[in-house]
Amino acid sequence: MLNRIILMGRLVRDPELRRTQSGTAVTSIRIAVDRDFKSQSGEKQADFFDVVAWRATAEFVAKYFTKGRMAVVEGRLQTREWTDREGGKRVSTEIVADNVYFGDSKSGAQGGDFAPGYGQAPAYGGTPAYGAPSGGYAPAPSSGSDFAEIGEEDGELPF
Repeated sequence: MLNRIILMGRLVRDPELRRTQSGTAVTSIRIAVDRDFKSQSGEKQADFFDVVAWRATAEFVAKYFTKGRMAVVEGRLQTREWTDREGGKRVSTEIVADNVYFGDSKSGAQGGDFAPGYGQAPAYGGTPAYGAPSGGYAPAPSSGSDFAEIGEEDGELPF
């Protein structure tokens, strides 16, 4: 069985950090994800998803994300059944986030603070989403190679 989901969208409101009775952090966010196509009237459409993050991920989201920020959410889809105050049976579907990453750059952000790094903060304090290579690149072996190394005197590179 497989239940994995990855979404990229903007927060439609600031995160809500709460704690359970046992003190476990839980944060709720709602993200708007643009559709790849426009409606017949030419307007862009979006889908809205509820996301729940727990523990360290919840604290990370509450600390570094604000309304309008782009977020990449990795997690699983979950359906819950519950009873409302009037006694009616309700069903809600939400994404339970395993990891949340920044989807925009520090300079392109619409607000909020960023954690230090290369424009991407660690997901819930873990390893960075990406970063600069730790070492240099080794030169290609010269024996039996059909490619020649390009020197600076060869002009500009085409990319």
